[in-house]
Amino acid sequence: MSLILPVDGVRARRQRFAVTLWLSLGVLLVVALWAIFPAIFTHQDPLIGDPLQALQPPSTAHWFGTDHLGRDIYSRTVFGTALTLKATLFSVAIALVIGATIGVIAGYVGGRVDQLFMRVIDVLMAIPNLLLAMAIVTVLGFGTLHIAIAVGLSSIATFARLSRGEVLRSKVNLFVEAAQAGGVSHLTIIRRHIIPHALAPVLSLAALELGFALLSVSALSFLGFGAPPPQPEWGLLVSEGRNYIAAAWWYTSLPGLMIVLAVLATNRVAGFIQDRSEEA
Repeated sequence: MSLILPVDGVRARRQRFAVTLWLSLGVLLVVALWAIFPAIFTHQDPLIGDPLQALQPPSTAHWFGTDHLGRDIYSRTVFGTALTLKATLFSVAIALVIGATIGVIAGYVGGRVDQLFMRVIDVLMAIPNLLLAMAIVTVLGFGTLHIAIAVGLSSIATFARLSRGEVLRSKVNLFVEAAQAGGVSHLTIIRRHIIPHALAPVLSLAALELGFALLSVSALSFLGFGAPPPQPEWGLLVSEGRNYIAAAWWYTSLPGLMIVLAVLATNRVAGFIQDRSEEA
């Protein structure tokens, strides 16, 4: 009996993990479809409302209720997905490309180049990411694109550190030393021997950073740095409802719940990807 219980416990735990993984994939699929085909999921206009229907609670006519101008909050949440998701993906792409490039160059070249790059990265890591993003977007100006750039630049250090470590680990392999001894160019060695071995951990980090980027984009939008009203954006929807939270809880809570679900789903899928990459 003592041998069966642990096995059953492990099996039950794996089943729970599988259920949460499939639920997370379902949430991300819905978010992706909202961003690509928003008109399929709602017939309400996200920009035009009926003042007579202002601050109506959730119902069959308005699933997420209405805002202070009578606009359908569900429709605004659906149509706001595209702006938020584009900014999130673009920010992660910026951080991935720039950070990984810095890490690969620093790790492979070494010496003073490595020291210079890493001191800059140390300075970036000493500043909280959200604070750094706020400083950058203040310089660039308001707008969803500028938010994406700011969040991406503030996340460069994480990718640079990881990619540098992977390059240092791959650089001491015998096949890399053999390629160097055989006169193979440095660019060819990096492209054929270094990057393929460092790619899996960096992509796993990119998947994990999606959740952080989504939170950062929504936070900056909440603070007013994003798209100007009446354009719908997830963080902006939460910000608009904060003055009505006592009388209309759904105004802030339901768009905020979508942010929470998307971040949790992203982290769950990222954890699964990371586990599989470590097993491989």
